[in-house]
Amino acid sequence: MSSLPDKAFPVSWDQFHRDARALAWRLAGLNQDFRAIVCITRGGLVPAAIISRELNIRLIETVCIASYHDYVNQGEMNLLKGISPELTTEQGKGILVVDDLTDTGKTASEVREMLPQAHFACVYAKPSGVPMIDTFVTEVSQDTWIYFPWDMGFSYQEPIAKGSRG
Repeated sequence: MSSLPDKAFPVSWDQFHRDARALAWRLAGLNQDFRAIVCITRGGLVPAAIISRELNIRLIETVCIASYHDYVNQGEMNLLKGISPELTTEQGKGILVVDDLTDTGKTASEVREMLPQAHFACVYAKPSGVPMIDTFVTEVSQDTWIYFPWDMGFSYQEPIAKGSRG
């Protein structure tokens, strides 16, 4: 079994819920009326559920794009399911696009082509993806790997500082 990368950032369910609610607070502060959420699956499903509750947005759509085919390399973009035509009117004006993370910005860029006027929000952002996102909560370095709670089991974690002190 391979070990975690040097800059592993494991996120618990509690932490993710707090961070997704923090994103909802930021979005609420924009005083915009969003007519629907388009969540980028699969990572956007959980934050979309939280944000839809907090902002009372009932219409939730998915756009299904596969990009990470393993935990090391980002593969080619593969559109599995597009967005319903009624949500693409007015170039997506009034639509909130939600994802868990923007890494390189490639996925957001694909969706932005479909909804150029939509508001893009994600919980976590890496520097390469930040230009594609309108609102996010936490920025991490490009070489940090975020482990989301739905990807995790319980296992021993190496201390950040190598070597034993006792």
